[in-house]
Amino acid sequence: MGDSPSAKKWLPLEANPDVMNQFLWSLGVQEDEAECFDVFGLDDELLEMVPKPVLAVLFLYPITPQSEEERIHQDSVKKAISDKVYFMKQTVGNACGTIGLLHAVGNITSQIKLDEGSYLDKFFKTTVSMDPQERAVFLEKDGEMEVAHSVAASAGDTEASDNVDTHFICFSCVDGQLYELDGRRSEAVSHGASSPDTLLQDAAKVIKAMIQKNPDSMNFNVIALSKKDV
Repeated sequence: MGDSPSAKKWLPLEANPDVMNQFLWSLGVQEDEAECFDVFGLDDELLEMVPKPVLAVLFLYPITPQSEEERIHQDSVKKAISDKVYFMKQTVGNACGTIGLLHAVGNITSQIKLDEGSYLDKFFKTTVSMDPQERAVFLEKDGEMEVAHSVAASAGDTEASDNVDTHFICFSCVDGQLYELDGRRSEAVSHGASSPDTLLQDAAKVIKAMIQKNPDSMNFNVIALSKKDV
């Protein structure tokens, strides 16, 4: 899940909504506020099955020469980014699942309630004015998150290995733009206009294009974080 400049390495988080829900709920997202769901396909009928409203989309994809080339190219093209985007770098190996979930929740703190005094409540209040690198260092030194990640990583069905060639990223709608949030990049990437109502469809278009560039791989997972009906 990405090479990292830090020597610290976690076990990877499984692309499994049950694992992710227990992780988020244990850290302060209220169970009746938001929940992760599998997205079983990217055509319109299957997207319609995903509970709405969708707050964020997580995408697990294989790291290939094509995906690396694309990342380097996109990093060289600078676009204006809203200062409301919550973005952090990834310095811990295999932490991309956790970083993806932190990006998902960090950009919707005004839309969902976090338990007062919970881990995530404190994490976002503490890191709100930090830059992406400072947030990465804060996470790296944070023993409580490391333990929570370890519990979640060992809760999956698949045998955990720290040699992983897949990577999680998050798509969020902030300030009317669709942003790709990837801790291996230098900053968030804007993919153009979006809205809370079209976030899932807009993210699906970008994900389809990424999949088409890696036709030999089957190792893709899409998970939506949706707000629960009140």
